[in-house]
Amino acid sequence: MSVPRFWRKQVARYNLVGTHCKKCDEYFYPPRNMCPACRREGEIEDYKFSGKGEVVTYTVIHAAAEGFENQTPYVLGIIKLEEGPSLTSQIICKPETVQMGMKVKPVFRKLGQDGEQGMIYYGTKFVPE
Repeated sequence: MSVPRFWRKQVARYNLVGTHCKKCDEYFYPPRNMCPACRREGEIEDYKFSGKGEVVTYTVIHAAAEGFENQTPYVLGIIKLEEGPSLTSQIICKPETVQMGMKVKPVFRKLGQDGEQGMIYYGTKFVPE
């Protein structure tokens, strides 16, 4: 990710900020500039999600991508937030304890780093409630 794009997306990523359409009452994460249902008729506003949700599905990663080898095995899941949107995130728990329908809450953690001297990326992961 380019440095300018990283800084533009930082508020949404660090604070779980998405958008809400006042007309149809739909919530979106990541944020949208326009409601896909209402189009130009919609009225979009920023919305800070509580982050609470539940695990819809998950997988356990045993062969990780470069830079994540020391974290294996780890759980990657789809989380449906209480407000409606779903997102993909790491779930911090023992792989044998995760289950579909499990209630989770957000935590702020290190996501990665660009090389040894590069920028450190932080963001939201989830833990059991």
